[in-house]
Amino acid sequence: MTDTLRDLASSLWLNRMNPPAIQIENLVKRYAAPKGVKGKDAEGKLALDDVSFDVPEGSIFGLLGPNGAGKSTLINVLSGIVNKTSGSVNIWGFDIDQHRRNASRAIGIVPQEIVFDPFFTPYEVLENHGGFYGIPAALRRSEELLEAVRLSDKRNAYARTLSGGMKRRLLVAKAMVHSPPILVLDEPTAGVDVELRRQLWELVVQLNREGVTVVLTTHYLEEAEELCDRIAIINHGKLIANKPTRELVNMAREKIVAVTVADDLVAAPVHEAFSKVDQTSARGVEVTYHKDQMSAGQVLAILQEQGLTVEDVTTREADLEDVFVQLTSSEV
Repeated sequence: MTDTLRDLASSLWLNRMNPPAIQIENLVKRYAAPKGVKGKDAEGKLALDDVSFDVPEGSIFGLLGPNGAGKSTLINVLSGIVNKTSGSVNIWGFDIDQHRRNASRAIGIVPQEIVFDPFFTPYEVLENHGGFYGIPAALRRSEELLEAVRLSDKRNAYARTLSGGMKRRLLVAKAMVHSPPILVLDEPTAGVDVELRRQLWELVVQLNREGVTVVLTTHYLEEAEELCDRIAIINHGKLIANKPTRELVNMAREKIVAVTVADDLVAAPVHEAFSKVDQTSARGVEVTYHKDQMSAGQVLAILQEQGLTVEDVTTREADLEDVFVQLTSSEV
């Protein structure tokens, strides 16, 4: 973090108790309708509808939602690309309307798109971006950042020759050029193979350990569940959930018992207490039930009452994907 930002952060810390890194209140964004459109559509598209939440300082915060839910619009408001219609947004204590420059210096954005000049080398990309922020040449951290994202050996290669994963890592380094205390990653692992995804997440976790607050959007819900301290879910422009990750996962009402029975099934078992039953093999069946209405033991008792001899049992707790589907499908 630069000395200027450190001083600003210290001043804010003295004046606020446990300040959030990002504070969003009653945020609304309505895009204007194309000229000539009449009727209800003339009001334009409501992309964000009275959204309010805080991002705790020092956290890894997940921002999830289906395609078109409003996530990218929200990130574009944070970055200054999109002007909000109403509401307030504070980044590191700075209102984006009153103190846009300070707010911008406190945040680094890693976009979905690969955005840099392909004819510059990675070193030149970082040096030029540092100059954009007015960082004196002697204080730039280009070499340090290249090493952090494992691109030192590509220092002098043209950016266009980098692999997709390397380009993603270069975007992370570019976003950290001005040492922002907040890093926003918009689908950082889209189109990246498993190994490079792992490397990117290792980098993100390391940055967080060094004090950087991380906000990320991702469609890989298992990664969000593993990485994020807290998760907010947006659907149709509305905030429908905002809880610590474990508390959010525990919202799932359903649980699955997978059983293997002694003899081939003539038909899958049926009972009014079961939410769903899937026959997975000649002798295998998965029973989905509401865990607040019955237990796994009661499921097994029902199966035995129906004449089935259970040889093997496994259970699966709900995960973030179950909760995500449950919440977003109920908001249609």
